[in-house]
Amino acid sequence: MTSVELLPLIALVAMFVIATFFPINIGMLGFIGAFAVGAFMLGYDDKEILAEFPSSIVLTIIGVTYFFGMAKKNGTIDLLVNACIRGVRGRVTVVPWVFFFCASVLTALGTFSPAAVALISPAAMSFAARTKMSPLVMGIMTINGAHAGAFSPISVSGVLVHDIVESSGLSMSAWTLFFASYGINLLLSVLTVIGYATLARMQNLEFSATGSAITDGSSDTRPSGAVPAHGPDRVPAGGVSGATSTGLLTRPVSTDVLLDAAPVPVTRVQKLTLALIGIVLVLVLVFHLPISFIAIAAGAVLAFTDLSKQSEAIAGISWSTVLLVAGMVTYISVLQEIGTIDHLAEMAITVGAPLLVAVVLCYVIGVTSAFASSTALLTAVIPMALPLLQTGALPVVGVVAALAISATVVDVSPFSTNGALVLANAQGIDRPRFYRQLLLNAGVVVAVAPALCWLLLVAVPALV
Repeated sequence: MTSVELLPLIALVAMFVIATFFPINIGMLGFIGAFAVGAFMLGYDDKEILAEFPSSIVLTIIGVTYFFGMAKKNGTIDLLVNACIRGVRGRVTVVPWVFFFCASVLTALGTFSPAAVALISPAAMSFAARTKMSPLVMGIMTINGAHAGAFSPISVSGVLVHDIVESSGLSMSAWTLFFASYGINLLLSVLTVIGYATLARMQNLEFSATGSAITDGSSDTRPSGAVPAHGPDRVPAGGVSGATSTGLLTRPVSTDVLLDAAPVPVTRVQKLTLALIGIVLVLVLVFHLPISFIAIAAGAVLAFTDLSKQSEAIAGISWSTVLLVAGMVTYISVLQEIGTIDHLAEMAITVGAPLLVAVVLCYVIGVTSAFASSTALLTAVIPMALPLLQTGALPVVGVVAALAISATVVDVSPFSTNGALVLANAQGIDRPRFYRQLLLNAGVVVAVAPALCWLLLVAVPALV
């Protein structure tokens, strides 16, 4: 590898290091790097440097965050979440799955993953505090749900990954990517519930053997992240004070524990918002119209219902994500022009073991994503795998899905936006201990999830 190819790669690594330790958007660094490499190494002018600027992806991010920001402000998102909770008729054990489902629907409809977690986690963590459920498990379920729907054909991440693959001349089913992501995150959630429930049972047995008594939350000596295995059938409407802790494995409790107030009538604006969500889905999924323009139009319709909220809605657009994606995609396109990406891929191919290269890439993107931006990593790592996929040795959708999922499932880390949101919204907990529990759980996910993705999505299909 020549110095012309190596220096931009070193700069890319430096960008991730800087963005990890300093509160600076890596997209800005990407634009700076694209200008430096394009202008001084390739002799490009500004139009040539910005030739691969991801305008469609940028417009998609603006549109969906604008539309769902308006839906949040008029109470439609809260209405949908509360309706789902009431639908389970007070069964506490089902509620974590309700939050999983709600978060997955939001991201599948186009909400960016951190935005979905920001919308759902306050209600989820409040519910966990009021019923003495495990805030750790509740937070993990919410994040996993957001990741499950994150690669739908109309989501920001789904469009990003699909465009990267299609631009290389390869074909990939967007629906297969979506179902693979949903399945892996669903499996991880099941393993999470089983694992923490088993841990709770073991802890209960230990307490019984030592003669320790467990009465309520104030005297409970278990770690705040543990899931109690036993509890009463009902929890008082006023909360859990004086009651035995309930956990993930309890029987039905009173539905008034689930909600702060009785159901309120659906307003005309909320009915309009629900209708617009349905119209957007039909126009995008049935008539294949671009989600970007449709979402912007739907958001503009909602803006006219309350013009005083227009400035807030525009300010609520995920501009940091826009900058991140645009800067990184632009910089990676310059690296492709200079030959760095192709050279790295050729080096990987010369290893002679495509399955080994795939698992290494899964772990590289998984470990790094625990500390850096998942979206930025997707734009950097997936192009490196494309020449390997062009050999036909591995399934295209399997490798891409494994890399994409490995980059996102580790966002339960407290260093990531999603993990930080759960930590910030947790109530009635020892925050330093909860931070350590999130960190430990993230370590387990980083160790297990990339291997699981590689095994189920790459190794098995390649060998069958």
